[in-house]
Formats: sequence, C-alpha cells, structure tokens
Amino acid sequence: MMEKNNIKWVEMPDKAILTQLGEFIKATRLDQNKTQQELANMAGVNRSTIVQLESGAGATMMSFIQVLRALDQLNLFESFQHMPVISPLLLAKQQQEKRQRARTINKTNLRKPISDW
Repeated sequence: MMEKNNIKWVEMPDKAILTQLGEFIKATRLDQNKTQQELANMAGVNRSTIVQLESGAGATMMSFIQVLRALDQLNLFESFQHMPVISPLLLAKQQQEKRQRARTINKTNLRKPISDW
C-alpha cells in the first residue's frame, strides 16, 4: 500500500492525479506479486486497461472500480460516504418526541361508533 504523505490533491492538475492513482495501482499490484495480466483477468478487463491505468492515461470509472476490487482496495471509497449532520437542537427535539412508554389500548373506546348520528 502507498505510504501516506502530504499530497496536496487540490493543487494538483488532473493529469498528475491520474498519474498518482496509476502509481498506487502499480505499487499495490506489485506488493501483491501479481502481473498485469493476472490483475486484468481478476478484474475482468483487458491488460491494456491496466497499462493505461498504471501509466496515468486513465480509464473508465467502471474499470477503475473493477481493478480496485481485484486488488481488495475498495476501502479507499470510505471517505466518499456522506454522513448527514443533525443540529444539536434538532437532535434534542427528536429525543423528546420519542415514545417513552407503551400504552394499553382501552377496548371500550374501540367499540364506540365513530359518529353519533
């Protein structure tokens, strides 16, 4: 796995980001002692797709996901999860509105007619 360093992703041009992702894929593949062809077979893509990804030429998002899955690296997407933020006031209000007890239903009230006429 790539070492964590202080890459300033925001400051990088798109091509440099693709190159960085390609280096990650190549380093991970080599760490797992897989050839490009083995990875391509596992991911269900052509070897040329692996070459493109590793060289920073890019590929489709679907191919990228397939390759990450084959490398067991889908955990990289954890930072894409959106966690809704609830204000403390709204949270407190929701807590107050939660039922605190169950009530017994009065069976005599269930037999009353809906209307008196």
